[in-house]
Amino acid sequence: MIGLISATAAGAAARDRLAAAWPDRTRVYDGPVGDAVRRAFAECEQLVCFLATGAVVRLVAPLLGDKASDPGVVCVDEAGRFAVSLVGGHGGGANELALSVGGLLGAQPVVTTATDAVGIPGLDTLGLPVEGDVAGVTRALLDGEPVSLDAEVAWPLPPVPFAQRGAAHTVRLTDRAAEPGAREVFLRPPSLVVGVGASKGAPVDEVLELVEGVLREAGLSVRSLAELATVDAKAGEPGIVEAARRLGVPVVTYSAEELAGVEVPNPSDAPLAAVGTPSVAEAAALIGGGELLVPKRKSAGVPATATCAVVRRPGRGRLAVVGLGPGARDLLTPRARAELERASVLVGLDQYVDQIRDLLRPGTRILESGLGAEEERARTAVEEARRGQAVALIGSGDAGVYAMASPALAEASDDIDVVGVPGVTAALAAGAILGAPLGHDHVSISLSDLHTPWEVIERRVRAAAEADIVVTFYNPRSRGRDWQLPKALSILAGHREPTTPVGVVRNASRPDGTARLTTLKELDPAWVDMMTVVTVGNTATRNIAGRMVTPRGYRWQEDSRSGSTEGAL
Repeated sequence: MIGLISATAAGAAARDRLAAAWPDRTRVYDGPVGDAVRRAFAECEQLVCFLATGAVVRLVAPLLGDKASDPGVVCVDEAGRFAVSLVGGHGGGANELALSVGGLLGAQPVVTTATDAVGIPGLDTLGLPVEGDVAGVTRALLDGEPVSLDAEVAWPLPPVPFAQRGAAHTVRLTDRAAEPGAREVFLRPPSLVVGVGASKGAPVDEVLELVEGVLREAGLSVRSLAELATVDAKAGEPGIVEAARRLGVPVVTYSAEELAGVEVPNPSDAPLAAVGTPSVAEAAALIGGGELLVPKRKSAGVPATATCAVVRRPGRGRLAVVGLGPGARDLLTPRARAELERASVLVGLDQYVDQIRDLLRPGTRILESGLGAEEERARTAVEEARRGQAVALIGSGDAGVYAMASPALAEASDDIDVVGVPGVTAALAAGAILGAPLGHDHVSISLSDLHTPWEVIERRVRAAAEADIVVTFYNPRSRGRDWQLPKALSILAGHREPTTPVGVVRNASRPDGTARLTTLKELDPAWVDMMTVVTVGNTATRNIAGRMVTPRGYRWQEDSRSGSTEGAL
């Protein structure tokens, strides 16, 4: 919950805008400001104070305890010009909150955290439990000193400018139970899965002691525990549920049929008779794949009422297929920008990489190649994700439209996570420049016969022509392909008037972009190249005040043109 505090009418107006936008996330604290701040600080995860920064500093200073548990505090000035991350920038989420508040209120976010200022993610913001000399190692990163990454477990991380092994400062990615040394930080990935079986009424203390004891004896950190896994029939078993709650992890369950299909080293008749599978602990731990670190162990009770097994599950790599839009920076979506900042590996066409190179964080590994290497880029991106990396594969427009999503997803399997990030297509950008040419049914057709036989392309053009659908041509003309566009236009001309509006847009939305509105008869193919999209209207498309408009066909429009008074009182 976000506590909202204000002292003046202007502050209250901005506060109420925030409360209206986030009704389920916010709570307004009225009354004397000092009392309101103290109550909100004790009850909320975050605060937004519509007060002077100095006043908030004095109010919260006596309340501060531990930056890992203190709420994040953001200040917004009376005029709503700035949203300042004051306390808990990382641990309390104040930096992100300042960005969100600024976006909502039109205020400039002010973030002064050192790592954010230079584009390096803080070690305490990587989404993993962190131990050790966080301040010292972070300072080394900021000062440009070499910091090595010792990854004992493959796990996707955002880009951090790590050096080779042997540096004076080290970040160790490990699930082993150990204490970090001087100038060392441990990151704890959630790589351990503990499968648990239990008799009815198994005491929570017995389950908990078994799990913690097995991890301790195996030299494994409980902070890397991801989940307790068991059979569906034990989903509500109090001893398992409460043990998971105390450990701070979820209980994940599987059907007996699913578990029975998992090969295990120690099957047993007892669980087969009780719940329908020869293994619960080992099978539940192994069902998602991984390395069996600790085979089935029984609890110390007499008789034993619980069993467990431990598996190290490898981190799943992540592939984000990102559409960059038509080229203009302000048409790059916030989601695309976030994925670019998140990726530790970027794969893309060299000219597209150049468009967004300045948005990448230090430490991002860039794998770029030239035209014609689309399949190679798709394979490379998938291979990097399979190595446990966080990968962004970029393309222009929308990644799923004549771009990289198709070859990448054809190459990928279910061993990696894949995220699609939509982008503004060239057809949409061109349409916005021309007017409203896509106001009714429309189709996009690529005239490139590099991957599609011309006979197939021609059949599709004829179908669109006969169906009277607005057509946008991608890849319309190049030096080696200069006859396809005239041929396609001649097919459309057999079904549409010579005066049919045609829009020709080159480099839509970019500074050197051009656009012209012509007709099917007047269009000169020499105006067109591979950076151009050509949109041909249907029989209803009109040039209205220099804008290309395809009517939607609303009845009220037809009535207004005919002067009908149908429905009038």
